[in-house]
Amino acid sequence: MKKAVVLVSGGMDSAVVLAIAREQGFDCHALSVAYGQRHTSELAAAAELAQSVGAVHKVVNVDLRSIGGSALTADIDVPEAGGEGIPVTYVPARNTIMLSIALGWAEVLGADDLFCGVNAVDYSGYPDCRPEFIEAFERLANVATKAGVEGHGLKVHAPLLRMSKADIAREGARLGVDFARTVSCYQADGQGRACGRCDACRLRAEGFAAAGLPDPTRYAPRG
Repeated sequence: MKKAVVLVSGGMDSAVVLAIAREQGFDCHALSVAYGQRHTSELAAAAELAQSVGAVHKVVNVDLRSIGGSALTADIDVPEAGGEGIPVTYVPARNTIMLSIALGWAEVLGADDLFCGVNAVDYSGYPDCRPEFIEAFERLANVATKAGVEGHGLKVHAPLLRMSKADIAREGARLGVDFARTVSCYQADGQGRACGRCDACRLRAEGFAAAGLPDPTRYAPRG
């Protein structure tokens, strides 16, 4: 089996990507990044997802809280409604850093394939979720690494890139993904229960509704 490094955040998108990579026959090595995000319940979810499919799981620590600049890494309120432009939940350089770590691990493992769950349809305006970013990073990977210059042909897979949240929900259902195990909320509590109000919760709920699927999300009680 060919090895692949799969970025697994613990959310619904990365859970589906992990299932897709496995269906394609890859020996999956799941990578999560503890970057100083507001809660660690998503990392616990990532570990559980990786274990459920028998994937090796690694967590790498990167302190993005030390530079701040995002509602997910600094003392900035998480917005509860969408808006114009790039939202404050954008974490500067996060996907670039995560893919770079995945690239390094892939070189060590002898893997030529990276998988990530970026999505350019039902997304929140993040510049590092666009096709141009994935294409540019793949070009970079093939000129900036020993594996790339020696002709291995490193590939960045973003199978959800042009899917709607409803498409992702349907694909996950087809693959048997247990969405109840996933955590997508920007401000989930210590038990991984969602707020039901942030942009991530809204997009997730709308996706299940549009797909005609029950929403398995565990929501925190509202006070």
